[in-house]
Amino acid sequence: MEIETGELQRLRTGPGAENDQMCPFLVRVRFAAEDPNQVIANAREVLTCVVAQTGDWPAFERWPQLLPTWFIQRCAPEPSEPDHGESFDAEAWLHQWRAMTPEGRAAADQEPWMLSAWLYYFDPTEDGMGDDRSWWWWDAAAEEPDGGWVQVATTGWPFGSGSLSWLIEASGGTDLVYGG
Repeated sequence: MEIETGELQRLRTGPGAENDQMCPFLVRVRFAAEDPNQVIANAREVLTCVVAQTGDWPAFERWPQLLPTWFIQRCAPEPSEPDHGESFDAEAWLHQWRAMTPEGRAAADQEPWMLSAWLYYFDPTEDGMGDDRSWWWWDAAAEEPDGGWVQVATTGWPFGSGSLSWLIEASGGTDLVYGG
């Protein structure tokens, strides 16, 4: 997919004229921040590292050496006990989610992600969803003095935006608002 092959270039230099001809479905995520340029730089730094690895996906143990220390520190701690193959109970999770108040759902969305959970969405091996990603970096800009936006190419609306939200939040962005 052309969107995937040009993502690393767009992360490094922004979209070029050749990208304008593709006209993918674009979604803009606005965020608040004291230093929106730093949020964008942080997000680019992390995502550039991850996207550059997709040809030879590293073992999980290597990621703390590959990714910026500040990002690793903002992620939730990994569980200390292995799950011994316990499967995820989607019905129980959905029941719990539906029972939450809107405030409870918002609070749950604000929780830090574990690094392994975040990387899962980029992992191109059979263990991850990297071959089925639903968004790719397109562009970003600061809107001085207190916010900015990140624009991604997507497979449509709605799309799996959780990993994008965590990237922006871990990078220092708050109050995310999704739109076209």
